[in-house]
Amino acid sequence: MHRHASAIRNADVGLGQRSARCGGGHRNQGSSMPLLHWSPRSPFVRKVMVALHEKGLAEQIQCIRTGVDPLIPHDAFMNVNPLSKIPTLELEDGQIFFDSHVICRWADNTGKSKTVLFPDHLIAERDEALADGLMEIAVQLLVESRLRPAELRSGAVIDAYSRKIDRALSWIESRVDALAERPIDIGHLSIGVALCYLDFRFAQEDWRGGRPKLAAWHEIFCKRPSVLATQFYDDPRPA
Repeated sequence: MHRHASAIRNADVGLGQRSARCGGGHRNQGSSMPLLHWSPRSPFVRKVMVALHEKGLAEQIQCIRTGVDPLIPHDAFMNVNPLSKIPTLELEDGQIFFDSHVICRWADNTGKSKTVLFPDHLIAERDEALADGLMEIAVQLLVESRLRPAELRSGAVIDAYSRKIDRALSWIESRVDALAERPIDIGHLSIGVALCYLDFRFAQEDWRGGRPKLAAWHEIFCKRPSVLATQFYDDPRPA
């Protein structure tokens, strides 16, 4: 999850700050609950949270609000994840998993629900990869178009990001019938969360315009309990 240091960076709240929406706190030695480093702003964290709900694991995970910034490495957190990125999952036995794809894989292998996030075909993971790229570009566009000082912004970069997002959405629109026909998997979760992130950060942009099938599919997706339980929000920055 990327943030410009002088603008919207997730404040360095350190390890161990509780989250009212997700539980949290340090995992005590010997705890039987995995620990997820979490933020309510990150599309990749939300993707993981939706997956955890779909697999029946959300109540078995302890979440902790961890502040990260690509330009100001979190020294303490880098002992857990040397890339200083979230989501990161710490297991009870000391294993550490990142990024969102790997954590969702863990959830699929661990959860007991009948939902299979990673079926025996690559289409689901192709769609996940497309959605992950869409989320990454959307975060970069947010930084470049709104958060970077005006004198440092690049119109060419903003245009390139916007064109990629537009083409990705149109690509999904052209294949949404096939998406809707197959059982829910990691591709659905990733695409759905990517669209939710566009609504969260770019509500003024009409991504639904000219994409009626994708808009209708997303309306249904947003009614899933796993999606309703994991809404984006901007939490206050510590003083």
